[in-house]
Amino acid sequence: MKRSLIPLLIIGGLVLLVFFWAVGFQRSVTGLNEGVAEQWANVENAYQLRADKTKNLVEIVKGAADFEKSTLTAVIEARAKATSIQLKVDDLTPEKIAQFQEAQDKLSGALSRLLVAVEQYPNLKATDAFRDLQAQYEGMENRIGVERRKFNEVARTYNTRIKQIPGSLLAGFFGFTEKGYFKAQEGTENAPDISFK
Repeated sequence: MKRSLIPLLIIGGLVLLVFFWAVGFQRSVTGLNEGVAEQWANVENAYQLRADKTKNLVEIVKGAADFEKSTLTAVIEARAKATSIQLKVDDLTPEKIAQFQEAQDKLSGALSRLLVAVEQYPNLKATDAFRDLQAQYEGMENRIGVERRKFNEVARTYNTRIKQIPGSLLAGFFGFTEKGYFKAQEGTENAPDISFK
């Protein structure tokens, strides 16, 4: 009877070992997933701050009666599109991140064009409110860049954990899926042409 217990004890021990390994993996990846969620909230917060300030910037620029309406309309439309895309931490797939990034990049581009167009309006450019918002805009763009980089770091750690063996064996079972990354805008790999004519 003792000999028949040994294989059962070995099998029971192996089952317990696999169980505790699976529980440890699940706890570890859940913690990483929470880190991704936290950093995603920071990214959203930075973008929301920019959207809020964009509204103020648009109101100040509207005060210049002869300002280019098409540029202003482009900013308003891009802001509406950018704020309409809401992602939850479970939706941070590469495709959804790309959609979100595309909308945010359009807003960045529209704001950049707006700031360039303002150069033609010295009275508007000279107001304290506009100068303050312009400085805040630059700071917000820097903050967005920092938060996106931090998000990519935590997403990389999470993705690495669920893709490497043995984690890849359990990731699907526990419902852990790959998170997307922010990427550089198209064309940023090329140096801009600058000429002083």
